[in-house]
Amino acid sequence: MTPRRPKAGRHRLRAVASAKARALVQTVDFFTPIVDDPFAYGQIAAANALSDVFAMGGRPITALNLMGFPQNLVSPKTIALILRGGLEKAHEVGCTIIGGHSIRNPEPIYGLAVTGVVDLRNILTNTNARVGDLLVLTKPLGTGIATTAIKRGLASRALERKVIALMSKTNAAGAELAEKKLVRAATDITGFGLLGHLANLCCASKVSVEIFPDRVPAISTEIFKLIDRDCIPGGTRDNLKAAAKTTDLKSESLVQRTFLADAQTSGGLLLCVPQSALKKVSAVLTKYRTPCAAIIGQIVRRQTKLICTTK
Repeated sequence: MTPRRPKAGRHRLRAVASAKARALVQTVDFFTPIVDDPFAYGQIAAANALSDVFAMGGRPITALNLMGFPQNLVSPKTIALILRGGLEKAHEVGCTIIGGHSIRNPEPIYGLAVTGVVDLRNILTNTNARVGDLLVLTKPLGTGIATTAIKRGLASRALERKVIALMSKTNAAGAELAEKKLVRAATDITGFGLLGHLANLCCASKVSVEIFPDRVPAISTEIFKLIDRDCIPGGTRDNLKAAAKTTDLKSESLVQRTFLADAQTSGGLLLCVPQSALKKVSAVLTKYRTPCAAIIGQIVRRQTKLICTTK
């Protein structure tokens, strides 16, 4: 007996539905050098720009280089190394750099304008956190403190190597987590620091959160020593002031509060994970070799303060 073929119309309907669910996502980011190695600078800037697409659960497909430099102070070799660093990082995640634009500028700047695709049925935002969700962080904190220390000549070689490797790591796991519907909400941790991005997530989702400060990982214990030496970037100080309105951290030391507010460059993902999905999420993060998969808190019902601490 010859099996019946499914009607062609059904395939067309599925294709149309799938096409309607897909959307383009676009983002742009660039900054001045934060490390001395031009190749590493290119990698970090590219990983940082690509992160916004992954944080939405999308996959980057094309990117444009954005570059500015003082013509008489930056050699063609240095420019080539920066661009090679960005190219390597984009290639690593299947993104094609198709061109770009450069200008003369008083100081070097580099980054990417990125186009990605995302399935609207799986898109990740910061609006869907639910009471009981666990907060999982995929990179340790401290890049703002560490890069400031590098600029001031205060960082050890070990810390410098660690922070460069960390900032060069992409957040590619975000796409698979979204496609497998394992995460309710997500954001990447960048300039507003953990506390700032977490406050935005709580506002958008109409919830509060309890965090476990002792479980928030640091790049190195050297970070806390640097804070003690007042090696604190301006962005982190601004974040700490803003956090006073949204957080109840009075029980924490000033060093700990500063650490939690540290402005990150190419930081990790902050994921809101249903407890039932934690094992599968951990497996995906292990597959992508994320620097950490730390459970740092839990979503709770809306309270007076958006963020409070618990032991």
